[in-house]
Amino acid sequence: MQSNIGFQGALTLQHIKPRGPGLLWKLSNARHVVPGLARHAIARTLGMNHMLGSLRLRHFKASGECVDYGLVSTALVTTAFCAFMVDQLITETSAWGDFKYHDSGAGTTDPNITDTDIETTDNQSRSTGTQVESSAVIYESVGTISYTDTLAITEHGLFNASTGVTLMDRHEFSAVNVVSGDSIQFTYDLTCTAGG
Repeated sequence: MQSNIGFQGALTLQHIKPRGPGLLWKLSNARHVVPGLARHAIARTLGMNHMLGSLRLRHFKASGECVDYGLVSTALVTTAFCAFMVDQLITETSAWGDFKYHDSGAGTTDPNITDTDIETTDNQSRSTGTQVESSAVIYESVGTISYTDTLAITEHGLFNASTGVTLMDRHEFSAVNVVSGDSIQFTYDLTCTAGG
């Protein structure tokens, strides 16, 4: 007596990308992205050394939906961070590697190199981000802030402590509306380009 049993099946994979914020949001937010990219392109073309801070974000809704906003801002590294960097070249402390604390807020004033804090707090705790070297000249920190209120989030800052101390970079962007149970994943990159 002899019998054969066979199984056959097919597996297909589908990559499902999170939806974006929509064209109108991107157009309204362009003023927060284009100037920094233009400065970066000019500096690279002229062979000038410079630093470019950029911010991407993903909005995770309490419903389980994810909205990927992508690149939302290219802003200015602060004078406070530059002064801190010079101080560290003279006398290094452990705080040099601590720029991983993400904060967000509801301020709408354009970022300035003189900024030292978030403009308008959202009363949420800062998130401790992970730190990676996304390339030899790009520092990256990824942090997620969870929200307990209904807010219009419009700014982000990266600090070297869970409260106070030095603001490395502040970004502003068009409003991302959150409700209790939502969270935003912020990805901050600092690109350091060599040159003279």
